[in-house]
Amino acid sequence: MVTIILLLSCDFWAVKNVTGRLMVGLRWWNHIDEDGKSHWVFESRKESSQENKTVSEAESRIFWLGLIACPVLWLIFAFSALFSFRVKWLAVVIMGVVLQGANLYGYIRCKAGSRKNLTSMATSYFGKQFLRQFSTTTKDVKKQQL
Repeated sequence: MVTIILLLSCDFWAVKNVTGRLMVGLRWWNHIDEDGKSHWVFESRKESSQENKTVSEAESRIFWLGLIACPVLWLIFAFSALFSFRVKWLAVVIMGVVLQGANLYGYIRCKAGSRKNLTSMATSYFGKQFLRQFSTTTKDVKKQQL
């Protein structure tokens, strides 16, 4: 159990600090400023930067496939441990879900942009959905009035 958790931690560190930066040009970390406030930083390498090798499409696909498949696999293990009443393995499985999920979340944030970009994308999406629903409702009301 301890060995698996140590290997999970090593995998988390390697994916977060090495693999993501080299394979897809993304990185994320936490920065504490002078006031003691925590700031999360999500970066992606500029496409025009030629100082590093360009990201190949095959490497990018392998990285994202592994990044998405691992948390899904750990979730399957979690349900398996939960429904088979193997509580002692549930701690290991929860650590796997948390660490793999944290990497997935971090890299999705890097890919999508900063928090402001995510908020504006969500606001824009829900605004469009609201307008679409509102226009459909007003059309129905006008049809009923005729």
